[in-house]
Amino acid sequence: MKAYQNTLETKVYIVGAGPGDPDLLTLKAQKLLAVADVILFADSLIPEQLLQFCREDAEIIRTADKTLEEILPLMIERVRSQQKSVVRLQSGDPSLYSAMHEQMQLLAEANIPFEVIPGISAFQAAAAKLNVELTVPGVVQTIILTRISGRTEVPATEELASLAAHQASLCLYLSARHVEKAQAKLLEHYPADTPVAICFRIGWPDEKIRVVPLKQMADCTQQEHLMRTTLYVISPALTEAKGRSRLYNPEYSRLFRQ
Repeated sequence: MKAYQNTLETKVYIVGAGPGDPDLLTLKAQKLLAVADVILFADSLIPEQLLQFCREDAEIIRTADKTLEEILPLMIERVRSQQKSVVRLQSGDPSLYSAMHEQMQLLAEANIPFEVIPGISAFQAAAAKLNVELTVPGVVQTIILTRISGRTEVPATEELASLAAHQASLCLYLSARHVEKAQAKLLEHYPADTPVAICFRIGWPDEKIRVVPLKQMADCTQQEHLMRTTLYVISPALTEAKGRSRLYNPEYSRLFRQ
């Protein structure tokens, strides 16, 4: 760890914290948390347990009650004026629904160096908990990650019903508050008995997973009082349908096995 500390640069590290389980942090994320001077912690979206990896003397800044206009100056000041290493700890993977785009733009405009560290997303953790592969040969070969329009509009070309037409493994983020609308749009193309995994706070101590037919998706969500941090996985892969990849099929030759 000391060797890692010696090479740690004075910049902002945008780090994916994974879905919540501390054991699902990447090794690089753990190393950065262990040596960084400052941690900006999205405390409404990340469990407190992840702070166990931080230095005892690290400055912890909670950001749930802050706007981007308040967060950015903190990062810039710590790097530029105080010459400190800063970790911006984000839930899941920074490439998905993380507001990373505007952070990177503003950091670049301020000439503040930054690096992005990927993390495990909730859809990956959910598939692992469900013991499923979301791309089963002969059943489904596409995964769609999306959300329904709410306060953040979805482009018309990505409207949920049009994506549902593919009947792929569809992972629906940030949509629990609009679950009735989402269910109606999904039912335009998926059969009513298509399995849906409703995954609440995957990786947290109080996680819940319910698997129901699509026609019961809204009722189950409302009965369980799930309004935040809920992921829906709608997929033919959740059925008993069987398929086999050619990768390990004895009848299939490839470069390493004739």
